[in-house]
Amino acid sequence: MAAIKPDCSSRIQSCQRKPVHFPKQKLMAVTEYIPPTPAAPPGALAPRVRQTEEESALAVLLRKDLETLFKECKMIAVVQNNAINAEDLMVLKHKLKRHNISVKFFPNQVTRSFLSNSIYSNMWPLFVGQTVIIVSKEPKVKEMLQTLRHSPQMVLLGACIENTLLSYQGILNYSKLPSMTTIQGELVGGLTMMTSRTVSMLLHHPAHLSALLQQYVKQQGSGDSTNAVTDKDTIKEAAA
Repeated sequence: MAAIKPDCSSRIQSCQRKPVHFPKQKLMAVTEYIPPTPAAPPGALAPRVRQTEEESALAVLLRKDLETLFKECKMIAVVQNNAINAEDLMVLKHKLKRHNISVKFFPNQVTRSFLSNSIYSNMWPLFVGQTVIIVSKEPKVKEMLQTLRHSPQMVLLGACIENTLLSYQGILNYSKLPSMTTIQGELVGGLTMMTSRTVSMLLHHPAHLSALLQQYVKQQGSGDSTNAVTDKDTIKEAAA
């Protein structure tokens, strides 16, 4: 007879886990242990050696020229070059040269290297992209602004005028100030007027006193002559 196989389907019990609540999941994720990464033993990592690039002879020469430029010039303006062509640039240089204003070109890397170790370090952010330096030994701001109006490709960013860093609006305000010759003329005129008034005030009282004394002397002289005439008439009447 064939053996009867037992029915095991009734003995199998399925165990399904209940889903974990979302707050508990977050708590378990936050409190999960994260082992620290093992530190490397001393001497396992070789120290990194930074390779320092030495400046070329040309960069050193340009830095010296830039230092001399900042010492000799009272006006140093930074202009952004927005793809001006060679012909317009030549015309701009010629117009500025009439007012003894020069246009200089320096690489931004050399300029930033010089500015980072100088008193002009606040000009460092101006040198971004294609920049040009416009310099003059005297602050000729009006002439520079009038010339740059005809070159829209050249945008004025800022300037250092007489060791003072100015923005574009500050440069416009500076250009509206009167020239040094005008101020000196007004100052001399005011001092001359004050001196003349002081002299007139000092001479007024002695002159007035002298006029009063002269008037007094005249009055005394006229009084004495009148008394003398009166005395002569009295004598004649008494003799008669």
